[in-house]
Amino acid sequence: MKGIIFTEFLDIVEDSFGLEVCQEMLELANDDGVYTAVGSYDHNDLVKLIISLGKVTGISTETLQEIYGEAVFPRLYRTLPKLDKFQQDTFSFIKSVEEHIHTEVKKLYPDATPPHFDFLSETKSHMLMDYKSARCMSHVCKGLIKGCAKHFHQNVQITMEPINKKQSHVRFSIDLIME
Repeated sequence: MKGIIFTEFLDIVEDSFGLEVCQEMLELANDDGVYTAVGSYDHNDLVKLIISLGKVTGISTETLQEIYGEAVFPRLYRTLPKLDKFQQDTFSFIKSVEEHIHTEVKKLYPDATPPHFDFLSETKSHMLMDYKSARCMSHVCKGLIKGCAKHFHQNVQITMEPINKKQSHVRFSIDLIME
């Protein structure tokens, strides 16, 4: 997993919960907290940090993953090249992640294994897609979708249906809430 995910996670924890909670989380995880944005790290280290943060804060790991995903979206979005034709709304951006952004990530980092999205159906107000990742972080994906919708000033309702027990395959149903 790319280091930017770790550096942003630590920044978000510090911004959201304070330096003391961040330090307590690192100590509980037995982690020195030294990451570089361009480094590659084991995703299990991030899982340990999230579990430790849950113990420190009393917030479920699923909720923490969603909070992180939503908070990290604008930070990651700013690092992307301008893909104006893909930045029109939530659904077009989500599709661009699979069709363009993950492809570019793999070119830049051949060892990267980003999640894979299969788009099953889409209308103007509904998208059905499958998330597949050995990292089993579908709740981060849900948070990223929330952050994406917020960026495009859209309201969404998201439901998740695990397709397998490990949750390495999860079906997302995303509905735009028209006001």
